[in-house]
Amino acid sequence: MSLRLIPALSLSLVALFNLTFAHADDTALSRPAEWAQSVEAQYNLFQMSPTLYRSALPDAGAVTLLEKLRIATVINFLPESDSNWLANPGIEQVRLPYRTNHVDDAQVLKALRAIQAAEAKGPVLMHCKHGSDRTGLIAAMYRVVVQGWSKEDALGEMTQGGFGDNSHFKDGIRYMMQADVDKLRTALANGECSTSPFAACSMKNWFQSAHVE
Repeated sequence: MSLRLIPALSLSLVALFNLTFAHADDTALSRPAEWAQSVEAQYNLFQMSPTLYRSALPDAGAVTLLEKLRIATVINFLPESDSNWLANPGIEQVRLPYRTNHVDDAQVLKALRAIQAAEAKGPVLMHCKHGSDRTGLIAAMYRVVVQGWSKEDALGEMTQGGFGDNSHFKDGIRYMMQADVDKLRTALANGECSTSPFAACSMKNWFQSAHVE
């Protein structure tokens, strides 16, 4: 390589280096402060509030981090148990498997109620496999039903928050668009298992109550 080319090449690399970091800074500055903030990229781990985190499926290497974050409960939306990687007896495990393409109000209420109950004991981590679709939907519904966000704001965070491929969110978006937030909020406050008296869990509760009487 010609010695005369070295200074020019060096200047080009410096310019590219500065441009890359300027872009990264712009991206960081453009992220709304109220959105979940990244904690550990390896596990797609974000903090939503002082007591709620979201992530992809952790592994044994994440346990030290969870202990540092003082996680008291891990809520798992997968059919497989977390016991194969999480052996800490001080962290409670809750498993609520579901699929976004078959989700209903009863499953969302069950998840939101589990989160609220767990938060009373300490910080909570909820996760699925990738930390995007199942976790993303419950995170968005928590924003709307519990925290009072608008659907538009919650959907913006869910789809643009850097949690995964946007193509994963179509089922969650469809559910959110038709969800009756007022009914969900009322059912959550009243301890009801669903927004419909004809839901399977509502019918089961009615039958059990009638049988006891």
